[in-house]
Amino acid sequence: DYQQLWTTFGNSEAECSFVLLLMAVFWMTEVIPLAMAAMLPAILFPIFGIMKSSDVAREYFKDFHFLLVGVICLATSIAKWGLHRRVALRLVTLVGVSPVWLILGFMSGTAFLSMWVQNTSAVAMVMPIVEAVLQQILKANEKQIAGEVNPNLQMDESDGHEEKMKEPSRYVKVHFRPSVANKRDRMVCKAMCIGIAYSSNIGGISTLPGTSPNLIFSEFLNQMYPKCNCINFGNWLLLCFPISLIMLVLTWLWLYWLFIGSDFSFLWQCGGEQTEKERAAKKVIEEECKSLGPMSSQEIFTGVVFLLMVLLWLTRSPGFMPGWSSLFPHYSGYITDATVALLLGLLFLISLFLLQPVSMISWREFQESMPWNVALLVGGGFALAEGTKVSGLSLWVAELLEPLGDLPVLATITVACIIVTTVTEVTSNAATITIFLPILSALAEAIQVNPLYVLIPTTLCTSFSFLLPVSNPPNAVVFSYGHLTIMDMVKAGIGTNVIGVLATLLAVATWGVPLFSLDTYPDWAPVYPGSNSTSP
Repeated sequence: DYQQLWTTFGNSEAECSFVLLLMAVFWMTEVIPLAMAAMLPAILFPIFGIMKSSDVAREYFKDFHFLLVGVICLATSIAKWGLHRRVALRLVTLVGVSPVWLILGFMSGTAFLSMWVQNTSAVAMVMPIVEAVLQQILKANEKQIAGEVNPNLQMDESDGHEEKMKEPSRYVKVHFRPSVANKRDRMVCKAMCIGIAYSSNIGGISTLPGTSPNLIFSEFLNQMYPKCNCINFGNWLLLCFPISLIMLVLTWLWLYWLFIGSDFSFLWQCGGEQTEKERAAKKVIEEECKSLGPMSSQEIFTGVVFLLMVLLWLTRSPGFMPGWSSLFPHYSGYITDATVALLLGLLFLISLFLLQPVSMISWREFQESMPWNVALLVGGGFALAEGTKVSGLSLWVAELLEPLGDLPVLATITVACIIVTTVTEVTSNAATITIFLPILSALAEAIQVNPLYVLIPTTLCTSFSFLLPVSNPPNAVVFSYGHLTIMDMVKAGIGTNVIGVLATLLAVATWGVPLFSLDTYPDWAPVYPGSNSTSP
């Protein structure tokens, strides 16, 4: 079948597959900017006669973009008026000032922020605070070392190679004590920095607007399956928030074991006198909190709009009860999460005429924060998805993948998750999910499995790019601070990837089944003649 497709080059399936492969190569190699490669369908589809230029153009601006505009307005205001610092510091103070608990506190704060703002923005907001705390911990250790009798201490700190130094036996014990302390503090720095990078991705999967792959998946579902109204902010949060909690706790414990030690007695021990490093960290956090002062009117306005946006998202169409959208019975399905986000997001831009002597954010600040490249990238993905449907390529792929129906469904999904997790390490998350969504939806249709059962876990796994500094921007931001090596990130990322894939599979195989009726093939998905009927 594959050879026949290419030997008859000139039909729409072959031409669309060429466009798909060309975009995949450009997106994976990044030889040209991602947004530029995303515009290829606008050129090639009309040339090949797959879609009219006007039809392709309509795919480049969807409901997703309005949702993105509203969310970016909120995120810009949060960053401008410093609400993120107040939230992060408040979460950190709840867990204590011990370095181990500080790691969890900063990870929790970053994860919470990344639920509502871009992952990179969440890391950029938190890392300056983390760096200040880490420097105080290191300085406290230097002060502690200063009182030790060690004539070779300065040499030890300068080159760090204790084993090469020939010393009298009377200095051996004193010499190694500060070295061990230095090593432990460096390991704390590594664990905290990696935890910040990873928790931004972990928190981002919890909500639909939390990360680009989630939004791309939601809009793809609306485009490919117009009758599917089963994904909304509320039920996505019910599915994915427990996954984030499981991943956050297990990743914290994994990083502690990998970098700090295997003694987990701190989990049930509490109290005791604070060390010099803990007092130093506490002092930094207290100073940061004092520097914020009382909440400004801008922070209060931002917080109120944020809470209102979340409340309206949760209650629009919760599923188990009528939502506020039922107040418009004659316009069922007209109001979406994008409507709410755009309405409240624009309040920040027009607040100059409402409440504030100055606007909450300016249009220039919004433009600087708006990821226009992501908007174009996603638009190109939607155009590509529509092209595969119109050309018949999705049907051809579905027929090709029918033999996979003989495998256990969970095994098929596991393989798909591993493939996506591997590819996303070297490719943009948004590009990865855009490439795989049409293929995986065709796979689900071919084996007669609820498309959500395949698409949801693979969408989540697209965010599990933990291995390399170049895997995603949060990793690169944290790596730039200089506390990490590539091997540190690779070792930590392997374990975190395993934790993420297993937690995702656990969720979709348990509480995800009744939440989305994953054990039945829905009536909103197409049925192809001769397809294998498979149930989880």
